[in-house]
Amino acid sequence: MTSATTTTARTRGWIFYATLLILFWGVWGAFSALPSSKYGYPDEMIYSIWALTMIIPAAFILRGKRWDRRPAATIYGLLIGLTGAGGQLILFQALTMGPAYLIFPIVSISPAITVIMAMVLLRERISPLAVVGLIMALAAIVLFTITGGESENSSGPWLLLSVLICAAWGVQAYFMRKTATIGVNEATTFGWMTISGLALIPVALISLGDVPTDFPWQAPALTAATQVLNAVGALSLVMALARGKASIVAPTTNALAPALTVIISLIAYQTLPTLYGAIGIALALIGSTLMVYSDEKRGEALSEAVVGDRPASTEGRAVR
Repeated sequence: MTSATTTTARTRGWIFYATLLILFWGVWGAFSALPSSKYGYPDEMIYSIWALTMIIPAAFILRGKRWDRRPAATIYGLLIGLTGAGGQLILFQALTMGPAYLIFPIVSISPAITVIMAMVLLRERISPLAVVGLIMALAAIVLFTITGGESENSSGPWLLLSVLICAAWGVQAYFMRKTATIGVNEATTFGWMTISGLALIPVALISLGDVPTDFPWQAPALTAATQVLNAVGALSLVMALARGKASIVAPTTNALAPALTVIISLIAYQTLPTLYGAIGIALALIGSTLMVYSDEKRGEALSEAVVGDRPASTEGRAVR
């Protein structure tokens, strides 16, 4: 494979994994509340099962891969893992205090933090077309928040917790991109995410008091089925951020995944979106399309530049 082809493939690679992320998290978002709403399954048990399901994609990505033992890889890996797992743990606590349809849209604004950190600290630059798409995606996320807040008082302890989750996951996505810039492989990053998630299981069980055994087997089985989607989506996020700009990947996935969740919910639960929700879906689709198209054009231009910089022929030249 030529270097130009390799560069193009690397540039466009994030689109495939971002698509997987949107699919997995979109479906997970639509059905994640079923174990709790249908069986009353405790949120702490849902967290614990989620942490265990992380082992499945971790075993897949770690197979045959080298574990990065550098101190920087360990530090960033733990930061990524603890901000992600800690956010999940706080999320389940917030869900016991406030409505999920308000909490999740607030959390989905986390790409704004990622984008700001990536542009300021990593000096990432995006094209004017991608800027338009970014604004549309962020506007879509805000509209999802407005949609959720139309019929509920937006006050209470859950609001502060939601903001903390938003900040934690925004910082987590930035650190995921940062690890890629220093050459940490995806397997190591996701391995630390899995370890951190498992390490917080005792905290969840202690807060619960005891492991409940009086629930039907369908409750943990349904939880495991939905949380596998969450875990595989997390792996897709790591893969996408390792290949694409955080300032594009984060808002694209965080706008489209809720949009897919809304669409699936409309079909599954026979409900209609509000005006804000419908506009948000449209903006998410258009904005993400613009950012993907802009990144495609950038990849083509980069490939042409690589080819153009090569000498037309190596005949008669000394090879060093």
